Amino acid sequence: MYNNLKLHIINCLNENIRFDGRKNDEHRKITVEYGISKSAEGSARVKIGNTEVIVGVKTEIGTPYPDKPGEGTIMVGAELTPLSNPDFENGPPSIQAIELARVIDRGLRESEAMDFKQLCIKEGEKVWLLLIDICTVNDEGNLFDASSLAALAALKDMHFPGFDGEKIDYKKKSEKKLELKEEPLSVTVYKIGEKYVIDPTNEEEPFVDSRLTVAATSDGTICALQKGGDSALTEEDIDVMIDLSIKKTQELRKHL
Repeated sequence: MYNNLKLHIINCLNENIRFDGRKNDEHRKITVEYGISKSAEGSARVKIGNTEVIVGVKTEIGTPYPDKPGEGTIMVGAELTPLSNPDFENGPPSIQAIELARVIDRGLRESEAMDFKQLCIKEGEKVWLLLIDICTVNDEGNLFDASSLAALAALKDMHFPGFDGEKIDYKKKSEKKLELKEEPLSVTVYKIGEKYVIDPTNEEEPFVDSRLTVAATSDGTICALQKGGDSALTEEDIDVMIDLSIKKTQELRKHL
């Protein structure tokens, strides 16, 4: 059954046709909604087709790392909820959740999306910690692209909470926004057979041979790569997938 279904999908992709009528390099309909959580300092909801992800940014005050006394930091976590996909389970983060969080984290850090010095309150003693939480609402494929877009949108939406130098007032948002130096986005390109696919549905994902997630800044500079899947990629595969991913990140930016 598996082989027959995969062969059918490959035959369709060879004709540049997919089950939902899209071309191989097309995303589903994308919507971005800002400020969807009253309790978060920044938040966003992203829908790609029927895939839906919410990202919230919360702030805490912590102690800086000894080697970077004048810098705060970010922490990215992902919760793949059972309500979004029956294959997801409650409990400790799964390998999928850990990989998803790391991919988003790496794109933000390696692009130097923000100057961590702006998160310093008192050098060597107090800094802001930004907790970026990814929560899946509905998984119908391609959580990577949805989470990347939602994380950036939530950071763009963020205002620091009220702070008097000692205590945080989470009920009051200040006028101070988080300043972003870069706006990294990632697009994952999937290889099924000999064809490259963007934004697979959950009907297509089980038949993926390999995937490459490429994070890039607004000028197309690559800042992070993540390879997944069991099959190897040739240099030619990687070149094609990178070019396609960067092209698609520019299209995603139109939704921010």
